[in-house]
Amino acid sequence: MRMWNRILWIVLLFPGFTAMGQDHVYSQFFNAPIYLNPALTGQFEGDIRMNLIYRNQWSALSGDLSYISASADVNIPNFGGGVGLMFTRSSEGTAYLTKNNISANYAYSVGGEDLVVSFGIQAGVANRTIDWSKLVFSDQIDMNLGYIPGSISSAPAPEQSNRFYFDAGTGINVVYKNLMVGGTVAHVNKPDESFTGVQAKLPMRFIGNASYRINLIASDTYGSEDGPFLIPSVVYYKQAAASSLSMGAQFKWRGLNTGLWYRSNSQGDKDAIVVSFIFDIFKGSRNGEKLRLGISHDATTSKINYTNTSGSTEASIGYEKYFQNSSGYNKFNGLRCYDFY
Repeated sequence: MRMWNRILWIVLLFPGFTAMGQDHVYSQFFNAPIYLNPALTGQFEGDIRMNLIYRNQWSALSGDLSYISASADVNIPNFGGGVGLMFTRSSEGTAYLTKNNISANYAYSVGGEDLVVSFGIQAGVANRTIDWSKLVFSDQIDMNLGYIPGSISSAPAPEQSNRFYFDAGTGINVVYKNLMVGGTVAHVNKPDESFTGVQAKLPMRFIGNASYRINLIASDTYGSEDGPFLIPSVVYYKQAAASSLSMGAQFKWRGLNTGLWYRSNSQGDKDAIVVSFIFDIFKGSRNGEKLRLGISHDATTSKINYTNTSGSTEASIGYEKYFQNSSGYNKFNGLRCYDFY
C-alpha cells in the first residue's frame, strides 16, 4: 500500500506542478459562501457572520491533501451590501505544495422583496511555496520496481520556491422568489504561479450555481423558516480543461439540514457520492444568533476508488448574529440567498 501511495502521489503531484494549477472545491459549498461567490458577501440574516471549513481529501494516502477557508463578513444596509475578509490555505502532496490567499470582498445589492440582485468583487494576495527536496522525478523511478528509495534526481532544482502574486475575482447572484442563480469568475487577471521563470498562468475559474426552494408544507407566512423544505441544487465548476458538476438536494427542517449529492468529473464520469449533515443551534433567538455545525463525507466512486482513498471528509462551523439594537433585524419578508442553505 505504501508503494501504491508513493506512485499515486507522483502521478497526482508532478503533472500538476508542470501544468497549470487547479483550485479545490468544497462539497459543503453552501458553508463556504464567499469562496463560492463574492456576491454573497454580507448576504445573510444578521450583521456579522464568521465561517470556517476544513477539507481532508483522500485521507488514506500518505501525503497531505488538505484545504481550509476562514471568512468574516459584515452586512451594512446603509452601505448597500457587505464587506468581508477571507483566508484560504491549501496543502498538496508529499512536496507540500502550499498556497495561502487572503482577500477583501465587497458586494452591493439592489432589489426588493421578490427580486434581489447582488454584485461582488474580490481582491487579494496569494503566496505559493514548495519543498523541492520532496519531489520525485523520472530518473528516480524504475520501470519494474517503481520509486527507488533514497535515490537523488540529477534534475537541478530551481532557485525559487516562494512566490507572491495579486489575485482578483468577481461574481453575481440573483434571487427571484423561490429561485437562486449565481455566477462567479475567479482569477480574472490570470496570475503567474511559476517557480521556474517559465510562465504558468493560473486559469480563470468559472462557477455557476442554481437552487430552487420547494415548500413541502404550505405556510401562511412567506419565507417562513420553519419548513420543511426540499432544496435541489446544481453547481458547475470549469477551470481550463478541468470541470466538475455537483447535483443533489437538501432537506431543511428547522435546525436540521441534510443533503445527498452526486459529483462527476471532467470526462462526465462518476467521481463521488456526498452525504452532508448540518445543524443550526440557537436559531430563533431575539438577536438572530445562530451557530452552524456541518459534517460531510465524499465516497469516491471514480477509478481511483474508495478502497485506495478512504474518501474525503469536511467539517465546518459558522456563526452569525445581529448587533444590539440593530436596524436590520427582520428587515425583509421575501427570500434571500441564505434561505437556500
